[in-house]
Amino acid sequence: MKHKLLDILRRLLILLLVVWTVVSLVTLLTELVPGDPATAILGDQATPEAIEQFRHKHGLDRPAFFFSFSKDATTGARALRWHGADNRYIEYWRALLGGDMGNSFRTDRPVRELILTRYGATIQLALAALLVAVSIAIPLGVVAGMRRGTLVDNLLSVVALVGISVPSFVAGPFLIYIFAVWLGWLDPSGRFRWSSIILPAVTLGAALSALLTRMVRSSVIEEMGEDYVRTARAKGLSERKVVYKHVLKNGLIPVVTVLGLQLGVLLAGAIITEKIFNWPGIGLLLVDDGIGKRDYRLVQGCVLVISITYILANTLTDMVYRWLDPRIRVS
Repeated sequence: MKHKLLDILRRLLILLLVVWTVVSLVTLLTELVPGDPATAILGDQATPEAIEQFRHKHGLDRPAFFFSFSKDATTGARALRWHGADNRYIEYWRALLGGDMGNSFRTDRPVRELILTRYGATIQLALAALLVAVSIAIPLGVVAGMRRGTLVDNLLSVVALVGISVPSFVAGPFLIYIFAVWLGWLDPSGRFRWSSIILPAVTLGAALSALLTRMVRSSVIEEMGEDYVRTARAKGLSERKVVYKHVLKNGLIPVVTVLGLQLGVLLAGAIITEKIFNWPGIGLLLVDDGIGKRDYRLVQGCVLVISITYILANTLTDMVYRWLDPRIRVS
């Protein structure tokens, strides 16, 4: 019981440390980007009064951090100026601890609301891509591992290598041309009906399945030489039961590692795929509405959610580890 409490406390501290580091780095990087968000959002035709009002409304006229460097107008020398707790960094953290991510610079809507409206689409796409990847990788990996060195094994290895090598920005337009433009079976972009998710899910899932197929194959080959496999065969179990009941369960541990990390990537938003298929997820929100339009408050919120997603995905991976093999413990 004591070890479990220490493990939970350790994970909580890691979560807080990662969130603090990510938010601090994003805040620093957005401040280092040249240009004024007020001018970028309001446009070059905005009056100085409108720009000043915008900056005051969003706190851009206040210091970003605890200190800043000011330049003397006469000598041109730079001097360090201390601002104390009166800065945007502290103000953002105070709001964040109260559950408030602030408002978007461009739309003035709550950032939390904008992310929630998009995150559902990202979850849907991530789970669909994961289903595609697992449905392809496990059967093909098992077949390749059981027929090691044969023509089937070599053929599947080549297919997996091609799948890993082809990037999504090539596979996506190719699938759009074949199934949307030429055959007219599926929607080329958007999120209008259930069939709209097929092409982006296959684009993401195919690349992931290629990697998983090679891992499943390697795991099956390694586990087939273990003593428990010979024991199971001696008991008269069929080859199918030996593979899917014993070999595959033990061989899935390294595969779960990749699945956990890739789930974090998918839930964080597959930005390129979402952009190609105009899928309204958090990745598209971050690039188009956040970075593209200099909405730094929205960028901060999206990156914060992405970092938490990675941590939760890794935690889920550890839980699945323990289910697959109770001997595994967090050191």
